Amino acid sequence: MPEPFDTHSPPFDRLNVKQAKHLLSALDVAYYRRGDTLIDIGDKNSALNIVIKGRVQEVNPETKEIQAQYIKDDLFDARALLLGYSHHCYRAVEDTLCYVLPKAVFVALYEENQAFADYFNTSFSQRKRLLEKAQQQQNLAEFILTKVDESNIQPILTLDHDTSIHDATRQMHKQQQDCALVAMKGKSHDVGIITRTNLLHALVEDGCSQQHPVGEVATAPVISVEVGEFLFNVMILMTRDRVKRVRVTENGGTVGMLDMTQVLSLFSTHSHVLTLQINRAHTIEELALAANNQQQLVETLTNNGIHTQFVMELISAVNEQIIEKAFRLTMPEAFYDKCCLFVMGSEGRGEQVLKTDQDNGLVIADDADWPDVQHYMERFSEVLSRLGYPPCPGNVMVNNPRWVKTQAEWQKDILSLCQISDEGSLMDLAIIADSHAVAGNKALLDPVSALLRETLKGNMLALNTFVRPCLAFRVPLTLFGGLKTDKEGLDVKKGGIFPLVHGVRTMALENGLTETNTFDRLNALVKCNAMDQENANNLTEALKLFVKTRLRQQLDNDATTTGNQLDVTLLPRTERDLLRDCLSVVKKFKERLATHYQVRD
Repeated sequence: MPEPFDTHSPPFDRLNVKQAKHLLSALDVAYYRRGDTLIDIGDKNSALNIVIKGRVQEVNPETKEIQAQYIKDDLFDARALLLGYSHHCYRAVEDTLCYVLPKAVFVALYEENQAFADYFNTSFSQRKRLLEKAQQQQNLAEFILTKVDESNIQPILTLDHDTSIHDATRQMHKQQQDCALVAMKGKSHDVGIITRTNLLHALVEDGCSQQHPVGEVATAPVISVEVGEFLFNVMILMTRDRVKRVRVTENGGTVGMLDMTQVLSLFSTHSHVLTLQINRAHTIEELALAANNQQQLVETLTNNGIHTQFVMELISAVNEQIIEKAFRLTMPEAFYDKCCLFVMGSEGRGEQVLKTDQDNGLVIADDADWPDVQHYMERFSEVLSRLGYPPCPGNVMVNNPRWVKTQAEWQKDILSLCQISDEGSLMDLAIIADSHAVAGNKALLDPVSALLRETLKGNMLALNTFVRPCLAFRVPLTLFGGLKTDKEGLDVKKGGIFPLVHGVRTMALENGLTETNTFDRLNALVKCNAMDQENANNLTEALKLFVKTRLRQQLDNDATTTGNQLDVTLLPRTERDLLRDCLSVVKKFKERLATHYQVRD
């Protein structure tokens, strides 16, 4: 006898109690021998099939191409039930046992229950979001969906520019507020902010009188967010810009204030506490203590069901602060503003979650005289290793003189690499294309990045070679549409992440886009009509799933490895299906890239 039918797995978990009972009462079991045709092309399918055991292949009879393979818990062919006929042929390649749900019952449930119908109607990216939503616990959904609104905004006092320090202090005390906004005049910013600390420093350290106008001691500009913004995004903003308070606006006008204490009372990630540890570190040893807490932050966010893209953004902000602080503690102060440290790879794109290899370079100002720069670069690389960032196997790091150049040398190097245009030189350009300045004089990187974009924009001859590495790795799908693994597992980086990221990077360079983050690049490609919205959505969701699945298995292994091999046997059926769909999305994307850039093997 087969196991009892599970009504708690998608999409059947969308049915109410009455509908689930109706489904169970209508189910039957069918047995098919190996070689039997369950549904043929053009057939008016009479039932929805859910595999209990065995294997079924979906074949396109015209091309003989195997479209998919169905195993335990997979269902088919709902499309034929809705359209009235089947587009493909379904054959048992093993002795197979299936639950069968009569068409009349399926259609009735489809028409009665919109959530159930949505599962079969939506695109891949929408279906993935539906499945993720179904898997989230209620408190986690509240965690991520909380927005800035009147329930969490604090009132804020607004003072005139000429209000005296004495009167400002009295008004702040009367309203029990430790800060106030100031309407500035004759300044480049309309609004400034004062705190009790500002006023104390003005009186004690600067010698201002109590009648001194607060507009002269206010800090500007004030970081602002709009009503309706996600509180999690506010936390990322506070972490990245290192501020404790943000002004809340609506249609340009001030409606209140949010402070970090409030945000932390709603969220338990303690990211700002980690940021304070980083800021207060005076030695490498103190910074290492803060860096070691980063792993716990990742685990907290992931275990709380926080969306992968949000985790990437927050961890990238924290990583950037750790690296910047390490650079500041290591470099001689005289040269700090004469150079720019930039990161590349996943850190440069803002897509790093766990600590990965060092990928960094240095731009030195043309007028800088720094003969012992390499000594400091070697020291800095050693410091990063102590903080948990292992050396790059390809030696793309600042202790390699190849990645330390003056601004003029970098520009000359980019032009030279573009002229050579072989795969090696263009892969170096691909690495540089994801550069993000994190320390020193960040403006030094801008002309280098701009020259790279200008040189490759619309350069289809160079991009024909540039795109090839992402076409070299095969997508790990079998001829039968199943997941292809070896004894080490499924390599999600080679088969999914790299071709997606590099393909999007190529399209971004072709169109001269300034974005470096893959998600931002996809949005920008849609805006410039280089990609349609559905394909961008599918690629976005695929990348998030690849990263999320890899991260979960890394954390389950106590993060002792940052390997890219997935053990697909550990995945539940719904996630296995999504992974297969994601890899199919990448496969189709690669086919479009090969056509667009006229790559023929």
